[in-house]
Amino acid sequence: MVDTSNTSLKNRFEELQVFKYIFGFLLTSSNLNSLDDSRLRNCCVKFVETFYRKNENTKQIIYDVDLDDLFSELRMLQMTLPDKPMRVAEMFEFVKNINCFPNISIAYRFLYTVPVTVASAERSFSKLKLLKNYLRSAMSQERLNGLATICIEKELLDQINVDNIISDFASKNVARSSIPPASSSVRDLSKLARDRLPVPARRRSTPPWKRRHLAHHR
Repeated sequence: MVDTSNTSLKNRFEELQVFKYIFGFLLTSSNLNSLDDSRLRNCCVKFVETFYRKNENTKQIIYDVDLDDLFSELRMLQMTLPDKPMRVAEMFEFVKNINCFPNISIAYRFLYTVPVTVASAERSFSKLKLLKNYLRSAMSQERLNGLATICIEKELLDQINVDNIISDFASKNVARSSIPPASSSVRDLSKLARDRLPVPARRRSTPPWKRRHLAHHR
């Protein structure tokens, strides 16, 4: 048990070191400002070489971030950042408000997409056990996705005003029920037409014993 815990902790810290190796220059403003041009370019090279994709048809490597543009944007960001220390969330908000650094914005999206730990993913899967049990085995995939999103993003759900949603839903039902029904004369005519339709006579089949009796007398 102790060996398993030690191994898990060791693997977890190794993953954090790899995360810091790739995204370290984006985590705080002090980390970014402490880099000179050569070290900053090395960080850009490591980042660009980590995130790329290959075209299946042409086998060509496609980079999501341009190396030279990312390096130029980071140098500009070093001169643009305020003097106060900023953490990763504040830096991302600053970059998003300026809206002049597209490659840095892509880099921060990668940073927020890659999970540091798997705890949130494990919680998401544990929610599925509560949602889809043997009583809800016939639940559709669309309904399951909706309920899972509501359970996982509960913090965002608490900020939504449910009263407005209920009022909107109730107003739509009222508008649907306000459609005038068919007049009574139309209903009476249709009923009269159904009553006057001739009912086809059923052909009564001869029982087997009677058929044998008739065949014997013939």
